[in-house]
Amino acid sequence: MMFPEYRPRRIRRTESLRAMVRETDIALSHLIYPLFVVPGKAVKQPIGAMPGCYHLSVDKLIEEAKEIRDLGIPGIILFGIPEKKDARGSEAWARNGIVQKAVSALKKKVPGLLVITDVCLCEYTSHGHCGLIAKQEVENDPTLELLAKTALSHARAGADMVAPSDMMDGRVGAIRDALDEHDFDHIPIMSYAVKYASAFYGPFREAADSAPQFGDRRSYQMDPANAREALREATLDMQEGADILMVKPALPYLDIIHLLRQEFPLPIAAYQVSGEYSMIKAAGEKGWIDAQRVMKESLLSIRRAGADVILTYFAKEIAKSV
Repeated sequence: MMFPEYRPRRIRRTESLRAMVRETDIALSHLIYPLFVVPGKAVKQPIGAMPGCYHLSVDKLIEEAKEIRDLGIPGIILFGIPEKKDARGSEAWARNGIVQKAVSALKKKVPGLLVITDVCLCEYTSHGHCGLIAKQEVENDPTLELLAKTALSHARAGADMVAPSDMMDGRVGAIRDALDEHDFDHIPIMSYAVKYASAFYGPFREAADSAPQFGDRRSYQMDPANAREALREATLDMQEGADILMVKPALPYLDIIHLLRQEFPLPIAAYQVSGEYSMIKAAGEKGWIDAQRVMKESLLSIRRAGADVILTYFAKEIAKSV
């Protein structure tokens, strides 16, 4: 039997050979670890639907952040769960709000760690939606002022980057204007530019206590069927001043990550969301899959699609496996 001159298996034969020609890698510098901060002291409460993830009071958050930094993970993104909620989500921009306290403490106690803040109202509103409500509808333009106030309050507390996740039209421009006007022109914006109305967010909504009290978010988050719309959304955010464009979720939207990578010069981020994480964890606990290998394979697929940055709840496990 005649073989072709080139035999691909020659360079797969040993781990050294495979490593030498590996096209895609997962470096710790690519990863951002999401964390949930809550009021109180000495709180480290497991999140039921997300094994290995916790609600943390600020003191426990500091301990966790030090470990993250020491593992070599460059940064975190913070989600806050306030003590009280109202229709406007006013704790989102309160000077002594939970995220503002956490950011200030982190910058003092954990130097060298990049602190990114999620900018949205859903964790803070009594109705669970990402903006102001009028007649059971989310109002776009009145919400922009509140998002800008929230981002500005995070910058004043010391945040290194803000990440608006609300999907209101024009919010990147509103936030950029507010930051620039108050001498925070050096603070970058990582925009959730392409955020789908996904069923993969379920565990996060338990973690952030942010499930809508009526309706859903399909009037402002993207239809999972649409790809060309992703280009329109990303283009608008880039024009309004976004520094990094994010796709969320990641695994069901690898084609979208790749599409943005081909079309835009900005760095591309991808959020491997709670549902992706929890499914791998649950199947691993059942013994149905090798969770460690699936974890790495899934992250490699996100990198291979074109993501420069990955937000993932697996960041610590990856760091410990290196």
